[in-house]
Amino acid sequence: MPDLITLPWPLSLSAAVFVLAGAVTVAGSVRLAGLGDALADRTGWGEALFGVVFFGVVTGLSGIIMTVVAAGSGQASLGYSNAVGGIAAQTTAVAVADAFHRRANLEHAAASLSNLLSGCLLIALLALALLASYIPETSIAGVNPMSAVLVATYIGGLVLIRRAGAQPMWQAIATAETRPDVPHHENALSQRSPVWLWTDFAVVGLLVAAGGWLVALAAESVVETTGLTAGFVGAVLMGVVNALPETVTAIAAVRRGAVTLAIAAVLGGNILDVLTLVAGDIAYQHGSIYHAAGDQELLATTTSLLMTATLLGGLLIRQTCGWGRLGFEGVLLLASYAAMTVILAL
Repeated sequence: MPDLITLPWPLSLSAAVFVLAGAVTVAGSVRLAGLGDALADRTGWGEALFGVVFFGVVTGLSGIIMTVVAAGSGQASLGYSNAVGGIAAQTTAVAVADAFHRRANLEHAAASLSNLLSGCLLIALLALALLASYIPETSIAGVNPMSAVLVATYIGGLVLIRRAGAQPMWQAIATAETRPDVPHHENALSQRSPVWLWTDFAVVGLLVAAGGWLVALAAESVVETTGLTAGFVGAVLMGVVNALPETVTAIAAVRRGAVTLAIAAVLGGNILDVLTLVAGDIAYQHGSIYHAAGDQELLATTTSLLMTATLLGGLLIRQTCGWGRLGFEGVLLLASYAAMTVILAL
């Protein structure tokens, strides 16, 4: 029997770990969707802000662990590409979730000020991460100063989103297909105590995160045993597993009628994935993780920027029904991700 601690693992074992981690993630994410919907109502935060903050943290834990494990073992490219590749895969999840919302385009139904501002924050964070790769490499206590800038931008962005929600100067026009963020009292979980809900939410989140550690080890083995590039394995293979929590959560939220939460869960996970680079930068002991990014990693970062801008365009235009029942943005998201995957594979 192969040693589960010593790398690399046999390819068959690595593949089995990917499948097992994916199954655990799917089961846990369906549970998180119901718990998150109930907690958004009980806390008064609303689906959008709750999704960006708490869903982003919980569903992003697996991605953080993947990047930290990879960067800590010297695989900076693998850790970086996992973070930005996960963003591209998770943004594609919006188009997948849209297919489960039959009444109208998901971006039409879920347009909200908080989601729009969250998309703007994500673009700012991705741009800063990209900028860090081009400025001279420096470090303070072994950490690139841009990591501190990313954290400060994240905190400042959340403050602005919270304040804008309290006194909105802009709001989406309500239509017959708009699904407002209102409490769902028929949710059986809403009858549970807040302590029970938070405990269950944390336990399931940790279970999903544990899968991230195994996926990171499996990915390192795949790179070593197959000859595939770290950019492809990180951005595509790890990125897909990294995106599973947000994808399944978005689909489950749509089926529950919590469409605002569906978009917020994706944006929240993406925002935390950018901050995953900060954790990776701290774990990487051979320099700056931003400067370890090669052409493939920068391609994935730029694609994520493009896809986020496309999603924001869909939230602003609010097409009721579009191309293939997905809206123009859904088709463009799928095309962008497919193009990135093909280029990385070549």
